[in-house]
Amino acid sequence: MHIAPLVLKILITVVVSLVAYVLTNLVNQSGDELWKIAVAVVIGGSALIVQYMVDFEQRLGTLETGHMERSRRLEEHFDHLSDAAALLSDLDDAGMSTSDAKRLIKNLRRVGQQGPEIVKAFARSEVESLASVVTDLTGMSAHWPRDNNEWLIRLTQCAQRTIDATSSSVDQRFWGTDSAGPYLDAQTEAMGARQVTIRRLFMVRESEANDPVVMARFTWLCQAQLSVGIAVRYLVLPPSPVEQPHPRLASRDVVIFDADVYLEFEPDQLGVNVKTTLDAQRERVNRQVRWFNALWVRAQEVAPDPEPAS
Repeated sequence: MHIAPLVLKILITVVVSLVAYVLTNLVNQSGDELWKIAVAVVIGGSALIVQYMVDFEQRLGTLETGHMERSRRLEEHFDHLSDAAALLSDLDDAGMSTSDAKRLIKNLRRVGQQGPEIVKAFARSEVESLASVVTDLTGMSAHWPRDNNEWLIRLTQCAQRTIDATSSSVDQRFWGTDSAGPYLDAQTEAMGARQVTIRRLFMVRESEANDPVVMARFTWLCQAQLSVGIAVRYLVLPPSPVEQPHPRLASRDVVIFDADVYLEFEPDQLGVNVKTTLDAQRERVNRQVRWFNALWVRAQEVAPDPEPAS
């Protein structure tokens, strides 16, 4: 049974007053009755006052505890705001977009509140992937465990001066796929909007160079790229890898952007790209630039436009 606090205080006061009255009767049985009652009332009133003082102290302690907790939470909140402001300031100082960072955080919150679990898991996976790539880029290189045309298109869209690309026999099949369209569109936009100079060096095996049908198709491919403003040459590779001046470039496609960063696509034995490397380490980039320029000088220009073989 729950007794209201006020009723409990009154009961305690009455009990204390009665006890005081009984004690005064025992101590002074012949005394004035009014004096005994007055003493009992004073003692009961004192008990009531003491109860309210104890209650006030408890409430004051609760208020102080709550105030301290709120102050702690407010301090943590301000610390988080300060950390967030510092991170955004650091982003701005580094030349990065703070608006995109805010948009990412805002929309991640919305996905977390509204999306089903699989969408949340996908969003977390994408953020983790992005964080991993950006973390790797602090060391000036990043890797992707398969073909990554998205990096290729994004870097093409970011290029401001030059794009130099080697294209192996493996890569020549790429130009007949749907993925080639957005890449060519990005190159066309780069040349038109930013006056980016693009050079493409096709690496042709000797067996392919001796096949008229293959070369007719290849020449048609080159002419299609020449027609949009891409400078195109090709280099016939010796049959033996030992005789090739740069065997690694013959088997792996490399795209160099602004002579500052390059993508390298590594194929497996079946000719499928199984690894993409983004590298901005200065010494390695300079080495790739020197190799490309040396191969470009050795390469041949494309013959006049023939009709593609059927």
